[in-house]
Amino acid sequence: MPDTATPDSTGLPGAAAYEPTERTVPSRARQRAAYDKETVHSILDAAYLCHLGFVRDGAPVVLPTLFGRIGDRLYVHGSTGSRPLRATGAADPGLAVCLTVTHLDGLVLARSAFHHSMNYRSVVVHGTARTVTDPEERRVALDAIVDQVVPGRSKDSRPADTKELAATAVIRLDLDEVSAKIRTGGPNDEPEDLALPHWAGVIPVARSYGTPVPSDDLDPAVRLPDYLTALQGDGAGRPGSS
Repeated sequence: MPDTATPDSTGLPGAAAYEPTERTVPSRARQRAAYDKETVHSILDAAYLCHLGFVRDGAPVVLPTLFGRIGDRLYVHGSTGSRPLRATGAADPGLAVCLTVTHLDGLVLARSAFHHSMNYRSVVVHGTARTVTDPEERRVALDAIVDQVVPGRSKDSRPADTKELAATAVIRLDLDEVSAKIRTGGPNDEPEDLALPHWAGVIPVARSYGTPVPSDDLDPAVRLPDYLTALQGDGAGRPGSS
């Protein structure tokens, strides 16, 4: 459905931006695309759930999974028995993937059904995923994934032991072919529809967290950590994100 245009926030290619490619330039609403790293990173850092797409046995597959970002790299983990994760460990060229992250910020209701839309922030990453084999990089990556979900949690939990690490695969995806896309604003009604007696506008959508519920077997002496108290105030962004 057609949307209103978002003011152009596209960064010019360079040290602070990702180079646009044929795959990262949108076929429509190009003015919403952004390639500057600050925008891309802020969208990624405000999320922890991504969708990882790849081709398996000639058919497309998309899996929801957790991720973490360290600089210009994304990390995803899973079972060593997972077929796509095994494929990333194969010889060059690894596994071609497409990773996406989306935030829904508002439902845009227009006077006409055709012009209904949504406000969003999204990132699409194309690239080749490869298995991380270096023990130190694996450790840092796993901590990053935990902290992507709840900032500060990796230092307040037992690290994976040898058996758990052996059952866990970690893949790396470099942020090289990347784009962001953002839509803001109200509906884009046709001039002749403005007088119609139908409500039009935006219904804001925001993520929220409830009060943490302790485990039944939690020692009463263990107090709620400060980082979880801070998490309850999280909405559109993420505490500690940059």
